[in-house]
Amino acid sequence: MLVDMHCDTIHKLYDEGGQLLENQLAIDINKLRQGNYLLQNFAMFVYNGDHTDPYEKCLALYDCFKKQMELASGEIRQVTTVEEIEQNQKEGLLSALLTIEEGAVCRGEIDILREFYEKGVRMMTLTWNFENEIGFPNCIVDKNGQRKPFANETEGLKPRGFEMIEAMEEMGMIVDVSHLSDAGFWDVVSKLKVPFVASHSNSREICPHPRNLTDKMLRALGEKGGVSGLNLYGAFVNPMVTSGQENCRLEDLLKHAHRMADMGGIECVALGTDYDGFDGDCELPTAAHLKDLPDHLHQSGFTWEEVDKITYKNVLRVYGEVL
Repeated sequence: MLVDMHCDTIHKLYDEGGQLLENQLAIDINKLRQGNYLLQNFAMFVYNGDHTDPYEKCLALYDCFKKQMELASGEIRQVTTVEEIEQNQKEGLLSALLTIEEGAVCRGEIDILREFYEKGVRMMTLTWNFENEIGFPNCIVDKNGQRKPFANETEGLKPRGFEMIEAMEEMGMIVDVSHLSDAGFWDVVSKLKVPFVASHSNSREICPHPRNLTDKMLRALGEKGGVSGLNLYGAFVNPMVTSGQENCRLEDLLKHAHRMADMGGIECVALGTDYDGFDGDCELPTAAHLKDLPDHLHQSGFTWEEVDKITYKNVLRVYGEVL
């Protein structure tokens, strides 16, 4: 079975039209079935670089998500707890967990965060590639509007950011540090008492991109009981990305899995594909192809027990502890 902590399929369907039941994207119901999925996290991604209200945009994405759940109600159902995931499995249904990618949608207001919780959101990526009311990303925007990644070790969570993650912990919403600055990561470590996640981040030692986690971060994440999801975007996978080769090679992805396990422990490795959120070639191009990953993980040296932890058990453990 597979549990994937991150995809941008709802954003794609909102922008381009189509249905979750069947489409030309990396994820649809048929592909999830073929891939042997148990659960897919669906992110409401808001681009906080245009001039629209991120809160209103997120509400529109929520309406899109609910419409897709209604259209595919015989195949998939939204969940907010592990018990609901287990019930869906018994009924032969796929599970969908709703998340937010870009904390700016909350406008820095706890009441809006609570509103999204009541709509079923159970995970939030604190930042994307822009500064917001919560904190800073590992990215800078130059005077021409170009985003440039860099490891921001000085600017972390803002005072309201600390309040937001404390509220998330109290209500049972998972804190996601993918995209967050290095300084922000350590702020989260210092503040939270429960596990948190990096929903779609790899090893910076294997691929030196600031969107990935350092060995020290992976150790801290493991000590907190959290998980990091293997991301299939070539720029975060392939160490040759600096020479323009942004394809996701399976051999590199497996190196990330082993490094993450070596640093954070096998309990901290999970899946966060980023399907429908990136361009470029990938040896596992759709959710249907991800069914092959367990065999590749096993052939690379992981035991079958460890493979099960990576592909679904680690995430379900975190969900059971936090949600």
